Amino acid sequence: MVDEESHPFEAKSMVKSRRKEGVWECIWGPLDWFRMLAQQMHWSFVFGVVVVYGINQGLGGGLNRVGSDYYWKDVQQVQPSEAQFYSGITSIPWIIKPLWGLLTDVLPIVGYRRRPYFIVAGFIGAISMLLLSLHNKLHVMFALLSLTGGSAGVAIADVTIDACVAQNSISHPSLAADMQSLCGLSSSIGALVGFSISGFLVHLIGPKGVLGLLSIPAALVFLVGTVLKEPQVHNFAYKQVHQKFIDASKAMWTTLKCSEVWRPCVYMYMSLALSLNIHEGLFYWYTDPKAGPAFSQEIVGSIFSVGSVGSLLGVLLYQNVLKDYPFRGLLFWTQLLYALSGMLDFLLLLRLNLKFGIPDYFFVVIDESVSQMIGRLKWMPLLVLSSKLCPSGIEGTFFALLMSIDNVGILTSSWGGGFLLHIFKVTRVRFDNLWLAILVRNIMRLFPLAFIYLVPRSDPSMSILPMEMIMTKDGAENIEEENVELVSLVNNTR
Repeated sequence: MVDEESHPFEAKSMVKSRRKEGVWECIWGPLDWFRMLAQQMHWSFVFGVVVVYGINQGLGGGLNRVGSDYYWKDVQQVQPSEAQFYSGITSIPWIIKPLWGLLTDVLPIVGYRRRPYFIVAGFIGAISMLLLSLHNKLHVMFALLSLTGGSAGVAIADVTIDACVAQNSISHPSLAADMQSLCGLSSSIGALVGFSISGFLVHLIGPKGVLGLLSIPAALVFLVGTVLKEPQVHNFAYKQVHQKFIDASKAMWTTLKCSEVWRPCVYMYMSLALSLNIHEGLFYWYTDPKAGPAFSQEIVGSIFSVGSVGSLLGVLLYQNVLKDYPFRGLLFWTQLLYALSGMLDFLLLLRLNLKFGIPDYFFVVIDESVSQMIGRLKWMPLLVLSSKLCPSGIEGTFFALLMSIDNVGILTSSWGGGFLLHIFKVTRVRFDNLWLAILVRNIMRLFPLAFIYLVPRSDPSMSILPMEMIMTKDGAENIEEENVELVSLVNNTR
């Protein structure tokens, strides 16, 4: 070691050298990590993950949310309740995710299981978004069909890349955690960037222009399908496809009839369905120049971007502090906090924040961040619980089925929120009863607590399924490359 008192200049030079090495390590460390993954699993796989999770879902999801909100409000000029109903319809492709998963697993096209589905997803997404952007006076039903088509493109690409992740997790088990980190990192950074620039783009080129830009991520998904390295399946027995569908369906139905499975599924559905979504009513009020704070497009985008940071904080908090807590206790408190957090919207609508000297923008940023963080804390244990309910051999497809049940709950929540806005006569220019809709929504968020007894008391380290379902002959035989889709625990933040 260098004596700092006797050799001050040498000591300072060593400190500077270490700092320089630390800076270079921060720069080159992630690049080396990406290079390692590309070498171990081929660069086309890493490219596919970044495109699908980071650009198509993350960046595109941020642009789509803000762009579609303004599209329904300013271009189609529909009522908030109608916009809420339409947003539920666009989520239908995510409800039938098990179908996409089964298709990509049991029905190869021209000998490939994954590449054709990326191509189809990219083609559907690009055509749908271009039609929406280039048509001057698109009928509302065709606009809804285009947005649903874009959603289908994202959903198919999501399922297909999940299947690729599953295959590489089996062939490279030591890199499974790195792959999930790559998925989560891509999604989080993409969403943050997407929300950050969405408001500025809506202001510059309008909502139709922003939705038209979504054809670029879709085109990149198409490119993934052309460059992905995948072995070709020769002499595939297409006559067995029907039987494989039947076998998978029977296995899923048998599992669902198990009380250890259907009871948590009921709670998951009820917790989502009863948490009514009235986002469109609040969005219309946010941007109203008379009744609301009249936020600009740039401000709305920045609000959502800060909210995505809150969601990321929720993930970190769960991972580092709460992941080992029992399911029932954690879900009870997160659901209770979720209901209480809704009162922030109530205080904002009554403008009580101004009485305390808190500006509207600052209060909404706090509201969105807290809401997203608690929502993520509520969602994470549900995902982990879902993963514990999957039997051997059909883990991926059954997990997709559970996510579909959750998406049905989200659809019910969206339509229920639209009905709530309708019966309280919340329109594009009338918000007199919006406070009642918020109050009813907050009360409804407490109702899932009545079903909390359906959730097991066990913690994530314990098994939930009976042993005969965990260790089955079929499960042992199916833990191979064609073991289907592994749905990532980070991608469903919609």
